Amino acid sequence: MKIEEERIAEERKLNELISSLPSGILVAFDGTDHHRLSVDVYEKVCKATKLIPQRAIMGANFLNFRAHEIYTINGNKIDETFVEWDEEKNKCFAGFTVSGNNVGVDEQIKVSGEALSFLSTGIDTRIYYIKNF
Repeated sequence: MKIEEERIAEERKLNELISSLPSGILVAFDGTDHHRLSVDVYEKVCKATKLIPQRAIMGANFLNFRAHEIYTINGNKIDETFVEWDEEKNKCFAGFTVSGNNVGVDEQIKVSGEALSFLSTGIDTRIYYIKNF
């Protein structure tokens, strides 16, 4: 019961954070007209974000030709997505895995990169742009 109470309390904190953010594009770097997050808020937003919309995935796919091929050949299927905070680098990373059969060869490709911006809807936050490596 205590674990469930802690999970609910953590979810409430994240919901309060998300509802306090301005709607629109949120970034963690200088030189932009969009809302800039402090390092502390950037980490919290990263940890609260679970959604990677089609737009961010397609943008990252175009930079990885092989992933784009597998993605389109196999009906735009994505196996999994992830958003995670890297404690060592103090950065947010996001990505996805695509897999499928191409000309008789089974392939699995993981595309990941730094989450450079988020989209705040007032209800949730989503990855807006992934910088591929």
